Amino acid sequence: MNVHEEVARMTTVTIKDVAAAAGVSVGTASRVLSGNPATSAASRERVAAAVERLDFHPNAQARSLRSARTHTIGLLVSDVRNPFFADLAHSVEQAALAHGYVILLGNANEREDQQDRYLNTLISQRVDGIIVAPQGDGSGAIRSLLNRRIPTIFVDRTVEGINLPSVTTDSGHGIRQAVEHLAGQSHTRIGYIAGPQTISTGRERFTAYTKAVADNFLSQDPSLVYFGDFQAASGSSGVDALLRLDQPPTAILAADSPMAVGAVAMLHRMDVRIGADIALVAFDDIEWFALLNPALSVISHSVENMGRAAVELLLQVIDGGTPESVVLPSELIVRASSSTPNPAGSVSSLRKN
Repeated sequence: MNVHEEVARMTTVTIKDVAAAAGVSVGTASRVLSGNPATSAASRERVAAAVERLDFHPNAQARSLRSARTHTIGLLVSDVRNPFFADLAHSVEQAALAHGYVILLGNANEREDQQDRYLNTLISQRVDGIIVAPQGDGSGAIRSLLNRRIPTIFVDRTVEGINLPSVTTDSGHGIRQAVEHLAGQSHTRIGYIAGPQTISTGRERFTAYTKAVADNFLSQDPSLVYFGDFQAASGSSGVDALLRLDQPPTAILAADSPMAVGAVAMLHRMDVRIGADIALVAFDDIEWFALLNPALSVISHSVENMGRAAVELLLQVIDGGTPESVVLPSELIVRASSSTPNPAGSVSSLRKN
């Protein structure tokens, strides 16, 4: 008899004793005892053996607490029309199903009031935990999640001053690669269609762009930056504003995929040839970007890994853990939209009056 079993014999046996005797986490022991299918055969065998050795009998209160779980997870995305968040929802759903959970999906539509409405609904549905790509400063319903101690993690975005586990992307690496690539193609004026500075990804990507431009000794003209809202219309407006400058950029970097879609649409309307008259790079690798003519250069990061990691972190929080945040890498993928060097005289040819 080992020390865990000896202690258990002298006191009331708890699930912690069972977990220790079985050599598994408390969360795994809990899932085995509640019949959750997201456990390995080896874990089930070890827990069953420990239960028998320790003569463990869950009390009625513990059974009640276990039965209170709904095995549902709330997922709130920022904009369901954004292909990145559609892919994220699919990735989270598949990872959750593999662990015996189902997803309830909400769409904030990049609005804090809509976010709060969905979060309050998810709270009322008694979900076991929530994965949220947050809007705003963390007030409203997000604060309610914290006050109610509902297991919550952030995905893709964070909120300054709120310490929750998160799964995010190191945007800086890919943006630095993109700026260096464009500089290597002789572009000195790189326009940037930025996301809103009220959102962490908007701020981080803008900071990365400004640093990369300075490090590569390129133009830091503030008129080269257009602040959008992570939606397609602002990508179109950004292109229109940038190409009407007295000295328009010869390359443009769009800070997310919907704004890149809007940028492509406006460039076509203005008869500006992507990859010839102007270079274009987008943040986020949407599957059909590679099918455009020319194919679009992108800053890629794995939405599949992000969704899977988000579910893993949330399940740890649900089981009482305090997991470390995860930061995933980003990487430039060069395609035809940015691989042609800046032709002489293109600045004047791009001017639209």
